[in-house]
Amino acid sequence: MELLAPAGDLEKLKFALHYGADAVYIGGQNFSLRANAKNFSLKDIEEGVSFAHERGKKVYVTVNIILHNEDVEGLEEYLRKLSEIKVDAVIVSDIYIIKKIQELQIPLEVHLSTQASVINPYAANFYKNLGVTRIVLGREASKIDIKKIKEKTGLELEVFIHGAMCTSYSGRCVLSNVTTNRDANRGGCAQICRWTFKEKENQIFSMTSKDLNMIPHIKEMIDIGVNSFKVEGRMRGIYYIATVINTYRTLIDKIKENTLTDKETKYYLDILNRCANRESTPQFFEKIPTKKEQYFLGRMEVSNQDFLGLVLDYDEKNKIATIEQRNYFKIGDEVEFFGPKKETFSYKIHTIENENNEKIEVANHPNMIVKLFVPEKLEKYDMMRIKIFDKQDYL
Repeated sequence: MELLAPAGDLEKLKFALHYGADAVYIGGQNFSLRANAKNFSLKDIEEGVSFAHERGKKVYVTVNIILHNEDVEGLEEYLRKLSEIKVDAVIVSDIYIIKKIQELQIPLEVHLSTQASVINPYAANFYKNLGVTRIVLGREASKIDIKKIKEKTGLELEVFIHGAMCTSYSGRCVLSNVTTNRDANRGGCAQICRWTFKEKENQIFSMTSKDLNMIPHIKEMIDIGVNSFKVEGRMRGIYYIATVINTYRTLIDKIKENTLTDKETKYYLDILNRCANRESTPQFFEKIPTKKEQYFLGRMEVSNQDFLGLVLDYDEKNKIATIEQRNYFKIGDEVEFFGPKKETFSYKIHTIENENNEKIEVANHPNMIVKLFVPEKLEKYDMMRIKIFDKQDYL
């Protein structure tokens, strides 16, 4: 089974793989549905694929816009180049692109995008007959839907387990087109469903879905036969990606080893709920969502300030960590360190030195380099955050 991470640029790709993803999905600068992301040039894609393959991991490229006439220009050349780079698959929603790959006899594996909104075995078999090898199911698929599709098609199934939800069916919304003339299905979504509107007497109205979080149901999904667990978030930063991927990696591995406890599950759930700025829920997996799974009367989205620093180096002899600061911290703060190769541990900051080895009381300048005495060994690219919970309370 595969843990699949989003990557909006090369840095995020490397962090996602470092923190435990088996594969990443990325978008090029054309034919992709995240026009506001930095995205990848062909040179970046080539570097990302090389980086992943050296580590035995995979890269999938989204080519999932709904084509209009003017979008076809350059498509053939782009598909040929992706094949030459040896990307592991392309994620496609438009049937024309599927047929074009076959017509050109390009050896590209084709995965069907969630934009196609497949939630039944009949549609899945239709695309299977077109040569698609994996279906990225619509986020509206229930547990029963997933089970039936697996049983009746035998296809690889990729299912979203974490991240933002569309208020409408994925791939079917035209709110952005109507209100801003930005085409949601060609990468320009203005996310109208995230807006708040004033009704009479200035009452606030919104129609935002809460985020998706499938931690309580990962074991069930494994038993059903889901092949790839997908995290949404190509626009997200490295802290979010590292936290979410590291958490699901640990959770999945513990399930495979049959060592996961209910208290640990609660801990991981709390970590992920803290990481995002919206509440989360399993959404469609067990039932049709109700008003409890959405925001109707406004909401508060507070920017997360938990990410305090990125470990750049660790002097094992003197136990000194060199850290790039990301948010304010000071002497006396309770913090914790986490990374892909260690158990999360907490620490109280006793001393801080700047780049000139001068003692300081606070780290309050973005990206400043500081040094901390940390007795437990750290690795490059481990992260320091606010001490969120005492893990001992969950054991």
